[in-house]
Amino acid sequence: MRIKIVRIGKNKDKYISEAENEFLKRLKPFFNVEILDLKEISASKTFTTFSAKEAEAEEILKTLDKDSVCISLDEKGKEFSSVDFSKLIQKYKDIGQNLTFIIGGPYGLTDKIRKRSQVVLSFSKMTFTHQMIRILLLEQLFRAICIITGKEYHH
Repeated sequence: MRIKIVRIGKNKDKYISEAENEFLKRLKPFFNVEILDLKEISASKTFTTFSAKEAEAEEILKTLDKDSVCISLDEKGKEFSSVDFSKLIQKYKDIGQNLTFIIGGPYGLTDKIRKRSQVVLSFSKMTFTHQMIRILLLEQLFRAICIITGKEYHH
């Protein structure tokens, strides 16, 4: 199973990079993980918040594979427990389906991206930075594979 993670913006914090690298190392035996960072478009005189988000959405859409299931991370999405998330991963793993996770920038995702996604996932009713979600997604993917394979990590 291949997992692609499409993200807006670059990481500037060393601790986030270290955590990402740790979870990518842990995931390597189970998944082929590809990370694609797209340029963040900041609101300015040229771009309103809305137009910046729309421009980012167009760039995201260009990266999506037709045969991959899209899962967007969005505050308007459905919340899953870790066990339910692992069942979602297992479902697609069993049928050999590749997954693409989409993490928006600071302005979030557009309705166009949410509509293109087969699953819209919220990690919490709380708001997290798009930087922190990078780590949380990788950790939950690792937790999911531990649940699926019966490895000791999730209790």
